[in-house]
Amino acid sequence: MLGLMQQRPLLISSLLEHAELNHGETEIVSCPVEGGEHRYTYADCAKRTRKLAKTLKRLGVETGDRVGTLAWNTWRHFELFYAIPGIGAVCHTINPRLFDDQITYIANHAEDRFLFVDLTFVELVERLIGRMPSVEAVIILTDAAHMPKTSLPNVLCYEDLLAAEDDDFAWPQFDENTASSLCYTSGTTGDPKGVLYAHRSTVIHTYAASLPDVHAFSAWDVILPVAPMFHANSWGIPYCAAAVGAKLVLPGRDVSGTTIHALMLKEGVTHSAAVPTIWLDFLNQVENSDKGTGKLNRVCVGGTAPPRSMIERFHKLGIQVRQGWGMTEMSPMGTFATLKRDMLDWPEDEKLDVLVKQGRGAFGVQMRIVDDAGTLLPRDGKTFGNLQVRGPWVTSGYFKRDDSPIDADGWFNTGDVATIDPRGFMQITDRAKDVIKSGGEWISSIELENAAMGFPGVAEAAVIGAHHPKWDERPLLVVVPKGAPPDKRALIDYLSGHVAKWWLPDDVVFVEELPHTATGKVQKTALRERFRDYKLPTI
Repeated sequence: MLGLMQQRPLLISSLLEHAELNHGETEIVSCPVEGGEHRYTYADCAKRTRKLAKTLKRLGVETGDRVGTLAWNTWRHFELFYAIPGIGAVCHTINPRLFDDQITYIANHAEDRFLFVDLTFVELVERLIGRMPSVEAVIILTDAAHMPKTSLPNVLCYEDLLAAEDDDFAWPQFDENTASSLCYTSGTTGDPKGVLYAHRSTVIHTYAASLPDVHAFSAWDVILPVAPMFHANSWGIPYCAAAVGAKLVLPGRDVSGTTIHALMLKEGVTHSAAVPTIWLDFLNQVENSDKGTGKLNRVCVGGTAPPRSMIERFHKLGIQVRQGWGMTEMSPMGTFATLKRDMLDWPEDEKLDVLVKQGRGAFGVQMRIVDDAGTLLPRDGKTFGNLQVRGPWVTSGYFKRDDSPIDADGWFNTGDVATIDPRGFMQITDRAKDVIKSGGEWISSIELENAAMGFPGVAEAAVIGAHHPKWDERPLLVVVPKGAPPDKRALIDYLSGHVAKWWLPDDVVFVEELPHTATGKVQKTALRERFRDYKLPTI
């Protein structure tokens, strides 16, 4: 027997319709690429987005067509997030920080018909457009007064296109499993792979991401997503904000600690999300200022694990840290580190022991760890295993590829090595490709890195395995110092109080900077290549 309930499709357009009807007066504030500021409401946004939908139809965009974007976090990009999937097309966000060959590969693999680009990326597209045969026109996200002189063929002005339309448009209804968005992985080990989200998966992800134990979003919030909209849809925040009717502050191009701090104070930001490098810059700015942090009460840290010292610094400012873990393949949310009720009265050090973990899965995410043979491993908080996930917003396969990442039971292998404790808290100990195997035992490079980041003279740290004739590999700690390099022995002595002694690095080297991927993660493949022939002093 089936239930007698209405079958309404879960569509992205319904999120914006809800915001217009119930939170139409709430502001969306942006920092335009052209300078100054831009303010309007959800009601204004909804009207313009309907105009944009008509524009897309007039350009000939059809169901399933991929439409690319190269843009920062602004109101125009926000409009594209709703208009493109709203008509049944696919919003393909392209990371402009990728290499030229990766950008052209992604655009060609997706077969993008149109590109919407911010002013800052016009020169980039001019350089690459001859290598993108599927692109029929480029729309520059600006007004007529700021249109640049360009060599681009078939170039159009965004605001002129919208001005030619009215907002008399009804969002079409279609199957909720229709593709909505396309994001590519960073491709550090081969060509980038496309993850094709659906309306259904996106709306369910939006519900879950807004839960109290996740972001805890509400209409009371003022949200500043520093995480780029071209990086896993800004972690889903543009959809969550509309769903709850929160004020949204979009920072545009400049995401320095100084700018972010000023925006927070001016707009009364209560929640923000960024990677650890951004938060380090922000914390340094705040601690060197007498202006405080305004109404900010919680931050989300993702991309890479935050060091314990960062969480401590936020806590001293009275700000709650919510570490999130996920992947492009997971839309991207997987887990959030939030305390359970009985943990609230624990000593601060014991709370931090929990909060440095990647956290508990939100309802909808199933997790397990297995050995290399696929045997289920215990959730004892000690046993390391390959982390697998499944759920309604986890990918079932990659776009235009036959190789399935899913096993026979529907589990996706994340490529991470992790532990899961009896209370459900997961902790990443390494990427499978980055784990250090010394004498047959595993050493967590991530735990070593986070411990090193707590030493006063360390600005950034990475740990890789260096060849050892007896132990196979031993840890090599690579450090970007704050000012003059600290004493190696003092640093290793400090680490001895935080990790097992046999984990201690055999040596420390100091560098001016670490190589990073386009998404801000340390590029360990480049580090391993650089130090491939490094001879440890213990040999």
